[in-house]
Amino acid sequence: MKLHYIFLVFLFVLACKEPLNPIGDEQITIFEDANIYFDMGFKNDSIQLTDSIFRLDAGRVLLKKVTLPNYTKQPKVSVKMTLTSNGDPWDKSGSLFVVPASSDLNLLDFESDNLKKEQFATGFPGIISEVIDNKSYQPNIELLRFMTPFGVGFFNDNERVATLKPVYIPKWEENVKWEQDITQLLPVLENEVYIGVFIDTWTKEGYNVSVSLDFEESDVPNHLKNEQGVIPVLNTSKYSGAQRFYDGFHKGDLQVNLPVNRTLKNAKLYYITTGHGGHAEGDEFTEKENIIKFNNNIVKQFVPWRDDCASFRRFNPSSGVWTEKVTWKGKEIEERIASSDYSRSNWCPGSDVTPEIIELGNIATGDHVFTFSIPEAQAIEMDKINYWTVSAYIVYDK
Repeated sequence: MKLHYIFLVFLFVLACKEPLNPIGDEQITIFEDANIYFDMGFKNDSIQLTDSIFRLDAGRVLLKKVTLPNYTKQPKVSVKMTLTSNGDPWDKSGSLFVVPASSDLNLLDFESDNLKKEQFATGFPGIISEVIDNKSYQPNIELLRFMTPFGVGFFNDNERVATLKPVYIPKWEENVKWEQDITQLLPVLENEVYIGVFIDTWTKEGYNVSVSLDFEESDVPNHLKNEQGVIPVLNTSKYSGAQRFYDGFHKGDLQVNLPVNRTLKNAKLYYITTGHGGHAEGDEFTEKENIIKFNNNIVKQFVPWRDDCASFRRFNPSSGVWTEKVTWKGKEIEERIASSDYSRSNWCPGSDVTPEIIELGNIATGDHVFTFSIPEAQAIEMDKINYWTVSAYIVYDK
């Protein structure tokens, strides 16, 4: 009876508490049918046209300053992206990212020569947090890792493509859409921030993309926003002409220091990894183990791999097609297989990539070290381009 009374008192106090000021659901458009392309005609990077978009790395990176809502009640945050080929027929790696507002230096400093390659300790500029001339640099935080399909939308009516359509596909898709819940990144998606998107295109046609962030506010009365923080750990993606793809894993481990001045409660590491290298035995098409250590203890050891790529065939009209010999009803026959069907290192043409979430528990004050290893990663040799795109960040309770 006493417990019942206490519970009623608790409900009364909760009901009498001044309600939080709701903002409501909001959808923020970041890019709308924006063209990403490669054009060596760019004499200078950081070109900002009348659409408020910075175009970096000869047009392969779009960067835009946006103002996002600052919630008091807890929202769910989703990122939505739609992509269509504007004439590029190939599958390409892509990354949607936010520039940490807490970083003194960012991508625009690369393009204005405020940051030079030789200033970075790793030899690969911009992939880990560093202090340069008493200013902090923090790597970009990925909102969405994605891979473009082969020619989605643009080549659908091509006569040659029509002959390649498998019987099990009713039609080629007009675009590809991705959506991920990124509520854990709310602490870096408030107020004024830079959000960018990169696609590794090498054509003047490129791709068209639309991106939005959806904020869905909780309907629960007095549902206070979770007090959390986000720490960028590393990002080997190429976002600037001054950067290059990271092929250093074949040389050894990548160590990242993590100084902590107050306990990080319930810390989680979000780890995104994909392997690339287009030749048959490259890092794209061979299974490679990823090993993550925290203070010399293995916290994750796995082979990132996707073997369901054939399920994305409807997004890949311009994919190359070959035949392979198979046995059917006791006879050897030739069966068609598309390039987009082959298994790959944690991605498929037309797929997004979900993070691996690694529980770290409470992280005490002091100096800590992450070690990231891909022991069998291959070196770049002539036209055999091997590299791993890896990013990671920590989410913790305050």
